[in-house]
Amino acid sequence: MSESSQPELELAETPTLVSCSPTKLATWVDCPRRFRYSYLDRPMPKKGPPWAHLSYGTSAHNVLRSWWELPPGERRPQAADGLMREGWLTDGYRDEEQSSRWRQLATEQVTTYLSGADPQAEPRGLERTVGMKTRGLAFSGRVDRIDERDGELVIVDYKLGKGVPADTDVRASMAMALYAEASQRLFRTPCRRVELHHLPSRRVAAWDHTDESIARHVSRAEGIGREILDAKQRLAATTERDRPAAADELYPTRPGSMCAWCDFRGVCADGQKVGPARRPWDGLSELS
Repeated sequence: MSESSQPELELAETPTLVSCSPTKLATWVDCPRRFRYSYLDRPMPKKGPPWAHLSYGTSAHNVLRSWWELPPGERRPQAADGLMREGWLTDGYRDEEQSSRWRQLATEQVTTYLSGADPQAEPRGLERTVGMKTRGLAFSGRVDRIDERDGELVIVDYKLGKGVPADTDVRASMAMALYAEASQRLFRTPCRRVELHHLPSRRVAAWDHTDESIARHVSRAEGIGREILDAKQRLAATTERDRPAAADELYPTRPGSMCAWCDFRGVCADGQKVGPARRPWDGLSELS
């Protein structure tokens, strides 16, 4: 073999990495058609109106980040009120009265949660993007909070829905396992504990992963990545004439109850058949 041919052989044997995030992986599992609309079709199909429950969650997350960014001497639970008023998102609410009522609830939940926080603690990361490469994935995602306790990192994810999480929910979370592994590689510090902090109940659901359990989650993510890559390659191999039909076949719909909440319901006939559309503020019922 000549020297000039060697680089070609090495390049051919380099595995194709699928760029992904927890949202991207979950979207594929939930509905490949929604995945296509979100990440492949350009221009992107028109999305529906914004959701009030997403505005609620984003507002609370922003306040929690901003509170930890305050100087330790200013980290009083009551500071959440001013931060919430400054950063409250109103998209999706029925009217100003409804928005104001839910802002008060969010403020109460965040204030109560912060009353149990140590204002002197310094998280290693706040809404920190972490990433890593595996044999098949180029993974990146944003972690709500990364703590350091006794020389090890802890992944903290906030939850605001009314359903109280169990420890088994944390164990089953592929996203949190990937966050732990990516954080361990990034900071070169052990990270195997993951926690869901449920603000309404103040319950902390937690799990301590092992190297083996992390490896299982990584393997599962790589399997999903291979499915994504396979569909993309098969679509690219079709002719321009056959591509629309092939796209529908390779990215099928998975109709279900979540179709009522899909941003792309307006352009998806299968989703429309499932049932009536939800109003932008209907998701608030899942918060209290």
